[in-house]
Amino acid sequence: MKVPAFIKDNLLLKITSLNSGSIGVRTVLAVVSQRIIAEKLGPAGVAFIGDLRNVIPMIQSFSTLGMFNGIVKYVAEHKEDKEELLKLFSTTFVYLFFTSVISFCVLFFGASYWNELLFPDGDDFSFIFKALAIAVPFIALHRIFYGIINGLSAYKKFVKIELISYCLGVVLLIALLYYKNLNGALFAIAILPIMQFCVLFYFFSKTLKEYLDYKKISFTIPYRNKLFGFTIMSFVATLLGNFVEIDLRGHLKNQISETDAGYWTAMTNLSRQYLMFSSAILTLYVIPRFTVIKTSIEFRKEVFNIYKTLLPLFAVGMVLIFVLKDWVIDITHGEDFLAMRTLFKWQLLGDFIKVASIIIGHQFLAKKMVKEFVVTELVSLVLFYSLSTFFIKEMGAEGIVFAHFIRYILYFIIVLIVLRKYMFGDNNLREG
Repeated sequence: MKVPAFIKDNLLLKITSLNSGSIGVRTVLAVVSQRIIAEKLGPAGVAFIGDLRNVIPMIQSFSTLGMFNGIVKYVAEHKEDKEELLKLFSTTFVYLFFTSVISFCVLFFGASYWNELLFPDGDDFSFIFKALAIAVPFIALHRIFYGIINGLSAYKKFVKIELISYCLGVVLLIALLYYKNLNGALFAIAILPIMQFCVLFYFFSKTLKEYLDYKKISFTIPYRNKLFGFTIMSFVATLLGNFVEIDLRGHLKNQISETDAGYWTAMTNLSRQYLMFSSAILTLYVIPRFTVIKTSIEFRKEVFNIYKTLLPLFAVGMVLIFVLKDWVIDITHGEDFLAMRTLFKWQLLGDFIKVASIIIGHQFLAKKMVKEFVVTELVSLVLFYSLSTFFIKEMGAEGIVFAHFIRYILYFIIVLIVLRKYMFGDNNLREG
Protein backbone atom coordinates (compact mmCIF):
# COMPACT_ATOMS: atom_id res chain seq x y z
CA MET A 1 0.00 0.00 0.00
CA LYS A 2 1.33 3.41 -0.98
CA VAL A 3 2.17 5.71 1.93
CA PRO A 4 0.28 9.05 1.76
CA ALA A 5 2.50 12.01 0.87
CA PHE A 6 1.79 13.94 4.09
CA ILE A 7 3.06 10.95 6.09
CA LYS A 8 5.99 10.23 3.77
CA ASP A 9 7.26 13.82 4.11
CA ASN A 10 6.99 13.88 7.91
CA LEU A 11 9.50 11.67 9.76
CA LEU A 12 7.50 11.75 13.00
CA LEU A 13 4.32 10.64 11.23
CA LYS A 14 6.29 8.02 9.30
CA ILE A 15 7.68 6.53 12.51
CA THR A 16 4.26 6.78 14.16
CA SER A 17 2.53 5.10 11.22
CA LEU A 18 5.08 2.29 10.95
CA ASN A 19 5.16 1.79 14.71
CA SER A 20 1.36 1.63 15.02
CA GLY A 21 1.13 -1.66 13.09
CA SER A 22 3.73 -3.27 15.33
CA ILE A 23 2.04 -1.89 18.44
CA GLY A 24 -1.29 -3.31 17.24
CA VAL A 25 0.14 -6.82 16.93
CA ARG A 26 1.95 -6.51 20.26
CA THR A 27 -1.24 -5.32 21.94
CA VAL A 28 -3.15 -8.38 20.74
CA LEU A 29 -0.36 -10.66 21.97
CA ALA A 30 -0.21 -8.79 25.28
CA VAL A 31 -3.96 -9.24 25.73
CA VAL A 32 -3.63 -12.98 25.15
CA SER A 33 -0.66 -13.40 27.49
CA GLN A 34 -2.09 -11.19 30.23
CA ARG A 35 -5.41 -13.04 30.13
CA ILE A 36 -3.67 -16.41 30.46
CA ILE A 37 -1.46 -15.12 33.32
CA ALA A 38 -4.48 -13.66 35.11
CA GLU A 39 -6.50 -16.87 34.80
CA LYS A 40 -3.62 -19.15 35.81
CA LEU A 41 -2.12 -17.08 38.62
CA GLY A 42 -4.79 -14.62 39.81
CA PRO A 43 -4.13 -11.10 41.19
CA ALA A 44 -1.48 -12.28 43.67
CA GLY A 45 0.51 -13.99 40.90
CA VAL A 46 0.25 -10.89 38.72
CA ALA A 47 1.76 -8.89 41.60
CA PHE A 48 4.69 -11.37 41.84
CA ILE A 49 5.39 -10.97 38.13
CA GLY A 50 5.15 -7.19 38.50
CA ASP A 51 7.92 -7.23 41.10
CA LEU A 52 10.25 -9.20 38.83
CA ARG A 53 9.47 -6.95 35.86
CA ASN A 54 10.56 -4.01 37.99
CA VAL A 55 13.89 -5.73 38.66
CA ILE A 56 14.83 -6.17 34.97
CA PRO A 57 15.15 -2.41 34.20
CA MET A 58 17.23 -2.00 37.36
CA ILE A 59 19.63 -4.67 36.12
CA GLN A 60 19.65 -3.02 32.69
CA SER A 61 20.54 0.31 34.24
CA PHE A 62 23.38 -1.00 36.42
CA SER A 63 24.85 -3.43 33.88
CA THR A 64 25.13 -0.62 31.29
CA LEU A 65 25.81 2.14 33.85
CA GLY A 66 22.74 3.89 32.47
CA MET A 67 24.50 4.73 29.20
CA PHE A 68 21.51 4.04 26.92
CA ASN A 69 20.39 7.65 26.45
CA GLY A 70 24.00 8.78 26.18
CA ILE A 71 24.59 6.29 23.38
CA VAL A 72 21.44 7.50 21.60
CA LYS A 73 22.61 11.11 21.90
CA TYR A 74 26.23 10.63 20.81
CA VAL A 75 25.47 8.18 18.00
CA ALA A 76 22.94 10.72 16.67
CA GLU A 77 25.58 13.47 16.90
CA HIS A 78 28.55 11.54 15.49
CA LYS A 79 27.11 8.88 13.18
CA GLU A 80 29.27 10.24 10.35
CA ASP A 81 32.40 10.41 12.50
CA LYS A 82 33.88 6.91 12.87
CA GLU A 83 36.68 8.06 15.18
CA GLU A 84 34.26 9.53 17.71
CA LEU A 85 32.07 6.45 17.52
CA LEU A 86 35.12 4.26 18.20
CA LYS A 87 35.86 6.27 21.36
CA LEU A 88 32.23 5.95 22.42
CA PHE A 89 32.08 2.20 21.84
CA SER A 90 35.44 1.55 23.50
CA THR A 91 34.24 3.29 26.66
CA THR A 92 30.91 1.48 26.50
CA PHE A 93 32.38 -2.02 26.20
CA VAL A 94 34.98 -1.48 28.94
CA TYR A 95 32.23 -0.42 31.33
CA LEU A 96 29.99 -3.25 30.16
CA PHE A 97 32.68 -5.86 30.89
CA PHE A 98 33.20 -4.78 34.50
CA THR A 99 29.54 -4.16 35.33
CA SER A 100 28.52 -7.52 33.86
CA VAL A 101 31.05 -9.34 36.04
CA ILE A 102 29.95 -7.43 39.14
CA SER A 103 26.24 -7.93 38.36
CA PHE A 104 26.75 -11.66 37.80
CA CYS A 105 28.51 -12.10 41.14
CA VAL A 106 25.97 -10.01 43.06
CA LEU A 107 22.96 -11.81 41.58
CA PHE A 108 24.32 -15.37 41.44
CA PHE A 109 26.02 -15.55 44.83
CA GLY A 110 23.47 -13.29 46.51
CA ALA A 111 20.42 -15.06 45.06
CA SER A 112 19.03 -16.06 48.47
CA TYR A 113 19.36 -12.50 49.78
CA TRP A 114 17.57 -10.98 46.79
CA ASN A 115 14.87 -13.63 47.01
CA GLU A 116 14.15 -12.75 50.65
CA LEU A 117 14.20 -9.03 49.84
CA LEU A 118 11.83 -9.19 46.88
CA PHE A 119 9.67 -12.15 47.93
CA PRO A 120 9.61 -12.01 51.75
CA ASP A 121 6.62 -14.36 52.15
CA GLY A 122 8.78 -17.49 52.22
CA ASP A 123 8.65 -18.46 48.53
CA ASP A 124 11.99 -19.67 47.17
CA PHE A 125 12.65 -18.05 43.81
CA SER A 126 16.43 -17.83 44.21
CA PHE A 127 16.84 -19.81 40.96
CA ILE A 128 15.31 -16.81 39.14
CA PHE A 129 18.13 -14.55 40.30
CA LYS A 130 20.73 -17.11 39.21
CA ALA A 131 19.08 -17.20 35.78
CA LEU A 132 19.16 -13.39 35.69
CA ALA A 133 22.86 -13.50 36.59
CA ILE A 134 23.57 -15.65 33.53
CA ALA A 135 21.43 -13.32 31.39
CA VAL A 136 23.24 -10.14 32.53
CA PRO A 137 25.73 -9.85 29.61
CA PHE A 138 22.88 -10.33 27.14
CA ILE A 139 20.75 -7.75 28.96
CA ALA A 140 23.62 -5.25 28.75
CA LEU A 141 24.53 -5.91 25.10
CA HIS A 142 20.89 -5.81 24.05
CA ARG A 143 20.49 -2.41 25.72
CA ILE A 144 23.68 -1.01 24.18
CA PHE A 145 22.82 -2.16 20.66
CA TYR A 146 19.30 -0.78 21.06
CA GLY A 147 20.87 2.56 21.89
CA ILE A 148 22.78 2.43 18.61
CA ILE A 149 19.59 1.61 16.66
CA ASN A 150 17.80 4.55 18.25
CA GLY A 151 20.72 6.92 17.71
CA LEU A 152 20.72 6.03 14.02
CA SER A 153 16.90 6.42 13.94
CA ALA A 154 16.81 3.05 12.17
CA TYR A 155 13.10 2.84 12.82
CA LYS A 156 12.29 0.16 10.22
CA LYS A 157 14.78 -2.28 11.74
CA PHE A 158 13.64 -1.24 15.22
CA VAL A 159 10.01 -2.13 14.47
CA LYS A 160 10.95 -5.51 12.93
CA ILE A 161 13.22 -6.47 15.83
CA GLU A 162 10.70 -5.32 18.45
CA LEU A 163 7.87 -7.28 16.87
CA ILE A 164 9.76 -10.55 16.41
CA SER A 165 11.26 -10.35 19.91
CA TYR A 166 7.87 -9.71 21.44
CA CYS A 167 6.20 -12.58 19.58
CA LEU A 168 8.89 -15.05 20.64
CA GLY A 169 8.76 -13.70 24.20
CA VAL A 170 5.01 -14.27 24.46
CA VAL A 171 5.38 -17.84 23.15
CA LEU A 172 8.15 -18.54 25.69
CA LEU A 173 6.16 -17.02 28.56
CA ILE A 174 2.95 -18.93 27.82
CA ALA A 175 4.79 -22.23 27.24
CA LEU A 176 6.70 -22.07 30.53
CA LEU A 177 3.63 -20.78 32.38
CA TYR A 178 1.67 -23.89 31.38
CA TYR A 179 4.65 -26.13 32.11
CA LYS A 180 5.64 -24.76 35.53
CA ASN A 181 2.96 -22.21 36.53
CA LEU A 182 4.37 -19.19 38.42
CA ASN A 183 7.91 -20.60 38.49
CA GLY A 184 7.80 -21.04 34.73
CA ALA A 185 6.48 -17.52 34.10
CA LEU A 186 9.16 -15.96 36.29
CA PHE A 187 11.89 -18.05 34.64
CA ALA A 188 10.65 -17.01 31.18
CA ILE A 189 10.88 -13.33 32.14
CA ALA A 190 14.40 -13.90 33.50
CA ILE A 191 15.79 -15.56 30.35
CA LEU A 192 13.83 -13.50 27.81
CA PRO A 193 16.71 -10.97 27.37
CA ILE A 194 18.89 -13.77 25.93
CA MET A 195 16.32 -14.40 23.20
CA GLN A 196 15.87 -10.66 22.59
CA PHE A 197 19.61 -10.18 22.12
CA CYS A 198 19.84 -13.06 19.64
CA VAL A 199 17.01 -11.60 17.54
CA LEU A 200 18.53 -8.12 17.60
CA PHE A 201 22.00 -9.31 16.66
CA TYR A 202 20.68 -11.48 13.83
CA PHE A 203 18.79 -8.63 12.16
CA PHE A 204 21.10 -5.74 13.02
CA SER A 205 24.58 -7.26 12.76
CA LYS A 206 25.24 -5.97 9.22
CA THR A 207 24.33 -2.41 10.16
CA LEU A 208 26.39 -2.67 13.34
CA LYS A 209 29.48 -3.59 11.33
CA GLU A 210 29.15 -0.33 9.38
CA TYR A 211 29.53 1.71 12.56
CA LEU A 212 31.22 -0.66 14.98
CA ASP A 213 34.64 -2.10 14.11
CA TYR A 214 35.17 -4.73 16.81
CA LYS A 215 38.87 -5.13 15.94
CA LYS A 216 39.57 -1.48 16.75
CA ILE A 217 37.81 -1.49 20.12
CA SER A 218 40.42 -0.62 22.75
CA PHE A 219 40.53 -1.03 26.52
CA THR A 220 40.17 2.72 27.10
CA ILE A 221 37.41 5.01 28.38
CA PRO A 222 37.74 8.38 26.57
CA TYR A 223 33.98 9.04 26.90
CA ARG A 224 33.88 8.44 30.66
CA ASN A 225 33.11 12.07 31.55
CA LYS A 226 30.53 12.52 28.80
CA LEU A 227 28.66 9.35 29.77
CA PHE A 228 28.90 9.86 33.53
CA GLY A 229 26.00 12.32 33.57
CA PHE A 230 23.76 9.78 31.86
CA THR A 231 24.75 7.19 34.46
CA ILE A 232 23.58 9.48 37.25
CA MET A 233 20.32 10.26 35.43
CA SER A 234 19.58 6.61 34.75
CA PHE A 235 20.32 5.51 38.30
CA VAL A 236 17.93 8.11 39.68
CA ALA A 237 15.13 7.43 37.18
CA THR A 238 15.44 3.66 36.74
CA LEU A 239 16.85 2.30 39.98
CA LEU A 240 14.96 4.60 42.32
CA GLY A 241 11.84 4.64 40.15
CA ASN A 242 11.49 0.86 40.10
CA PHE A 243 12.43 0.60 43.78
CA VAL A 244 9.62 3.03 44.65
CA GLU A 245 7.17 0.97 42.59
CA ILE A 246 8.22 -2.29 44.28
CA ASP A 247 7.95 -0.66 47.71
CA LEU A 248 4.50 0.77 46.97
CA ARG A 249 3.32 -2.65 45.76
CA GLY A 250 4.51 -4.07 49.08
CA HIS A 251 2.72 -1.23 50.86
CA LEU A 252 -0.53 -2.17 49.10
CA LYS A 253 -0.04 -5.83 50.09
CA ASN A 254 0.50 -4.93 53.73
CA GLN A 255 -2.08 -2.15 54.08
CA ILE A 256 -4.87 -3.68 51.99
CA SER A 257 -4.26 -7.06 50.30
CA GLU A 258 -2.22 -8.96 47.73
CA THR A 259 -5.30 -8.91 45.53
CA ASP A 260 -5.37 -5.10 45.45
CA ALA A 261 -1.63 -5.08 44.72
CA GLY A 262 -2.43 -7.38 41.80
CA TYR A 263 -5.14 -5.03 40.54
CA TRP A 264 -2.72 -2.09 40.55
CA THR A 265 -0.04 -4.19 38.84
CA ALA A 266 -2.56 -5.19 36.17
CA MET A 267 -3.45 -1.51 35.70
CA THR A 268 0.20 -0.50 35.32
CA ASN A 269 0.72 -3.36 32.85
CA LEU A 270 -2.13 -2.04 30.71
CA SER A 271 -0.66 1.44 31.02
CA ARG A 272 2.71 0.21 29.77
CA GLN A 273 1.05 -1.47 26.80
CA TYR A 274 -0.50 1.69 25.43
CA LEU A 275 2.43 3.89 26.47
CA MET A 276 4.94 1.70 24.59
CA PHE A 277 3.65 3.54 21.52
CA SER A 278 5.14 6.76 22.92
CA SER A 279 8.33 5.25 24.36
CA ALA A 280 9.51 4.01 20.96
CA ILE A 281 8.86 7.41 19.38
CA LEU A 282 10.64 9.24 22.20
CA THR A 283 13.89 7.32 21.74
CA LEU A 284 13.72 6.91 17.95
CA TYR A 285 12.70 10.47 17.14
CA VAL A 286 12.59 12.89 20.08
CA ILE A 287 16.08 12.46 21.60
CA PRO A 288 17.93 12.42 18.23
CA ARG A 289 15.86 15.42 17.06
CA PHE A 290 16.29 17.47 20.25
CA THR A 291 20.02 16.68 20.24
CA VAL A 292 20.63 18.64 17.01
CA ILE A 293 18.29 21.57 17.79
CA LYS A 294 20.31 24.71 18.60
CA THR A 295 17.76 27.46 19.36
CA SER A 296 14.76 27.70 21.68
CA ILE A 297 12.58 28.89 18.79
CA GLU A 298 13.36 25.69 16.89
CA PHE A 299 12.85 23.64 20.06
CA ARG A 300 9.48 25.23 20.76
CA LYS A 301 8.38 24.65 17.17
CA GLU A 302 9.37 20.97 17.39
CA VAL A 303 7.58 20.47 20.71
CA PHE A 304 4.35 21.89 19.31
CA ASN A 305 4.75 19.74 16.19
CA ILE A 306 5.07 16.62 18.37
CA TYR A 307 2.14 17.72 20.53
CA LYS A 308 -0.25 18.31 17.64
CA THR A 309 0.79 15.01 16.02
CA LEU A 310 0.74 12.69 19.03
CA LEU A 311 -1.45 14.10 21.80
CA PRO A 312 -4.75 13.95 19.86
CA LEU A 313 -4.04 10.28 19.08
CA PHE A 314 -3.41 9.56 22.75
CA ALA A 315 -6.50 11.51 23.82
CA VAL A 316 -8.79 9.55 21.49
CA GLY A 317 -7.21 6.24 22.48
CA MET A 318 -7.49 6.93 26.20
CA VAL A 319 -11.12 8.04 25.95
CA LEU A 320 -11.93 4.79 24.13
CA ILE A 321 -10.11 2.73 26.77
CA PHE A 322 -12.04 4.48 29.55
CA VAL A 323 -15.43 4.07 27.86
CA LEU A 324 -14.73 0.40 27.12
CA LYS A 325 -12.91 -0.33 30.40
CA ASP A 326 -15.21 -3.18 31.48
CA TRP A 327 -14.76 -4.87 28.14
CA VAL A 328 -10.99 -4.24 28.25
CA ILE A 329 -10.73 -5.81 31.72
CA ASP A 330 -12.85 -8.79 30.73
CA ILE A 331 -10.78 -9.42 27.60
CA THR A 332 -7.34 -8.88 29.17
CA HIS A 333 -7.80 -10.30 32.68
CA GLY A 334 -11.26 -11.78 33.15
CA GLU A 335 -14.11 -11.17 35.58
CA ASP A 336 -11.92 -11.69 38.65
CA PHE A 337 -10.24 -8.34 37.89
CA LEU A 338 -13.38 -6.22 37.37
CA ALA A 339 -12.72 -4.46 40.69
CA MET A 340 -9.79 -2.66 39.02
CA ARG A 341 -12.26 -0.57 36.96
CA THR A 342 -12.07 2.16 39.63
CA LEU A 343 -8.37 2.65 38.82
CA PHE A 344 -8.84 3.61 35.16
CA LYS A 345 -9.90 7.26 35.44
CA TRP A 346 -6.92 8.58 37.38
CA GLN A 347 -4.41 6.28 35.67
CA LEU A 348 -5.48 7.42 32.19
CA LEU A 349 -5.55 11.12 33.11
CA GLY A 350 -2.14 10.80 34.75
CA ASP A 351 -0.71 8.97 31.74
CA PHE A 352 -1.92 11.67 29.33
CA ILE A 353 -0.20 14.40 31.35
CA LYS A 354 2.83 12.12 31.73
CA VAL A 355 3.23 11.88 27.94
CA ALA A 356 2.93 15.67 27.58
CA SER A 357 5.52 16.27 30.29
CA ILE A 358 8.12 13.67 29.31
CA ILE A 359 8.13 14.91 25.71
CA ILE A 360 9.45 18.25 26.97
CA GLY A 361 11.47 16.52 29.69
CA HIS A 362 13.51 14.64 27.09
CA GLN A 363 15.32 17.94 26.57
CA PHE A 364 17.18 17.11 29.80
CA LEU A 365 18.55 13.97 28.14
CA ALA A 366 19.17 15.51 24.71
CA LYS A 367 21.21 18.39 26.20
CA LYS A 368 22.63 16.38 29.12
CA MET A 369 21.13 18.68 31.75
CA VAL A 370 22.10 16.39 34.62
CA LYS A 371 21.33 18.62 37.60
CA GLU A 372 17.93 19.65 36.24
CA PHE A 373 17.00 16.05 35.41
CA VAL A 374 18.06 14.66 38.78
CA VAL A 375 16.27 17.37 40.78
CA THR A 376 12.99 17.12 38.84
CA GLU A 377 13.07 13.31 38.90
CA LEU A 378 13.74 13.17 42.64
CA VAL A 379 10.92 15.64 43.30
CA SER A 380 8.64 13.51 41.09
CA LEU A 381 9.51 10.28 42.94
CA VAL A 382 9.14 11.87 46.38
CA LEU A 383 5.77 13.27 45.34
CA PHE A 384 4.61 9.90 44.05
CA TYR A 385 5.71 7.98 47.13
CA SER A 386 4.42 10.44 49.72
CA LEU A 387 1.13 11.12 47.91
CA SER A 388 0.57 7.39 47.38
CA THR A 389 1.10 6.44 51.02
CA PHE A 390 -1.25 9.25 52.07
CA PHE A 391 -4.04 8.59 49.57
CA ILE A 392 -3.92 4.79 50.02
CA LYS A 393 -5.06 5.40 53.61
CA GLU A 394 -7.86 7.67 52.40
CA MET A 395 -8.97 5.96 49.18
CA GLY A 396 -7.60 2.43 49.23
CA ALA A 397 -5.99 1.12 46.03
CA GLU A 398 -7.54 3.99 44.07
CA GLY A 399 -5.33 6.33 46.07
CA ILE A 400 -2.16 5.21 44.30
CA VAL A 401 -3.50 6.08 40.84
CA PHE A 402 -4.87 9.38 42.14
CA ALA A 403 -1.35 10.09 43.44
CA HIS A 404 -0.04 9.22 39.95
CA PHE A 405 -2.38 11.85 38.46
CA ILE A 406 -1.40 14.60 40.94
CA ARG A 407 2.28 13.70 40.56
CA TYR A 408 2.34 14.35 36.83
CA ILE A 409 0.33 17.58 37.04
CA LEU A 410 2.96 18.93 39.43
CA TYR A 411 5.83 17.41 37.43
CA PHE A 412 4.57 19.05 34.21
CA ILE A 413 4.45 22.45 35.93
CA ILE A 414 7.95 21.96 37.39
CA VAL A 415 9.41 20.94 34.01
CA LEU A 416 7.85 23.99 32.33
CA ILE A 417 9.38 26.24 34.99
CA VAL A 418 12.84 24.63 34.70
CA LEU A 419 12.76 24.78 30.88
CA ARG A 420 11.04 28.17 30.67
CA LYS A 421 13.96 29.76 28.79
CA TYR A 422 13.76 27.06 26.14
CA MET A 423 9.98 26.98 25.93
CA PHE A 424 9.35 30.72 26.01
CA GLY A 425 12.69 32.42 25.21
CA ASP A 426 14.59 33.14 21.99
CA ASN A 427 18.12 32.16 23.08
CA ASN A 428 20.55 29.53 21.87
CA LEU A 429 20.34 26.22 23.70
CA ARG A 430 23.15 25.15 26.00
CA GLU A 431 24.27 21.66 26.86
CA GLY A 432 24.79 20.63 30.44
